[in-house]
This record gives sequence, C-alpha cells and structure tokens, in this order.
Amino acid sequence: MAAAPAYNGVVQAPTDEQLLKEYLAGQAASFELLVRRHAQELYQFAVRFTGNSVTAEDVVQETFLQVHNSAASFDPSRRFKPWLFTIAANKARDAIRRRTRRRELSFEAQVVPKDEAAKRFVELLSSDADEPEDDLLIEERRRIVRDAVQAMPPKLREVLVLAYYHRLPYRDIAEIVEVPLGTVKSRLHAAVATFRDCYQAAWKDRATDEP
Repeated sequence: MAAAPAYNGVVQAPTDEQLLKEYLAGQAASFELLVRRHAQELYQFAVRFTGNSVTAEDVVQETFLQVHNSAASFDPSRRFKPWLFTIAANKARDAIRRRTRRRELSFEAQVVPKDEAAKRFVELLSSDADEPEDDLLIEERRRIVRDAVQAMPPKLREVLVLAYYHRLPYRDIAEIVEVPLGTVKSRLHAAVATFRDCYQAAWKDRATDEP
C-alpha cells in the first residue's frame, strides 16, 4: 500500500474511498485495513439490530464478502461508509426474515424527541449514563433497555440503532434504509415513542413481580 500523504509534517490516514481504490488496484492490505476500521462498529450495529451475537457475526462476514464482490461497482462519487452500512442493513434484514420464517426465538445525528418525557426515555439507551442505583438495579435497567429495543418493529429499531448508537446523520440513514429523509425523521420519532412504551411496560411488569 502506498504511503499516506503528509501535510505540514502530519501523516494523513487514507480515506475509506482511497483504500477501496487501492484494493481495486491490487493492494490487498487496503481491504484488510477497511475491515479493521469498520468491523467492530458493524458488529455492534448488527447485534443491536438482530438481537443475536452469532447472527451479527454472520452479518459482518457477509457484508465484507459483498464489499469484496461488489467493489468494482462502487460509485466513487459516493461515500464508502453509508454504502457499507446499506449492505450490512440488508444482510441483517435478510437474517431477521429468515429467523422469522423459521420461528426461531433467539441505534453527526441526534435523536431529538419532541418532549422532555421522550427525551428521558432516549437517555435510558446510553450504557454510559451515571446511575445512582446499586449494580444489580443498573444491570436490570440495562436488560430492560435491551429487551425494549428488541421488542420494537425492525423498521423502527433499525433507525433508532443507526441514529442513537451510531450517531449517523439523517441523510446517511436515509441512504442506508433507502427511504426519503422525511420518512427517516417520522420513523425516528415513532421509534422513540415505541421504545418509551416498551420500556414503561417492562418496568411496570418488573415492579409488579417484586415481592
């Protein structure tokens, strides 16, 4: 792989688009760098979307295999990351559909709720939030958050995961999900409301079950 250019003495890391171009020119190490750069984030997206770690690993592998197979058809006027996530989202949707058919049991964007109550529920999604409770209660709250996210319809869960956990801009989400920008915003608003309802119901059930 060619050495990264330097500006004012500072070495500039190659962009994703540059790495893909180098890979198409025969530099296999550039593809390996793309994988190292994005694999962990893709896995986090897939496991949150599908709710299954094994499925998420398969999604990541299938995504990079698709990138390898389709690299020559990549439009260089586009940005690589939304294209990558589009592939991953499609693979994850396929996995969810397959799982449903077999009846197996097995989130620079900000979520901007329209009211403070919704905002509080969105904040529950953060695993790094400061919690005053004991460790057991913190873990229970996190479990309920995970379950509430998984209980959401896939179309709403998808935009919530992309927007909140991965902080992708609305325009990137629209490209990944392949819907208009306005649809992304409406789905995200519905996702916050749905998460709120699921979380409230689960927390209420927990309180009812307590002795």
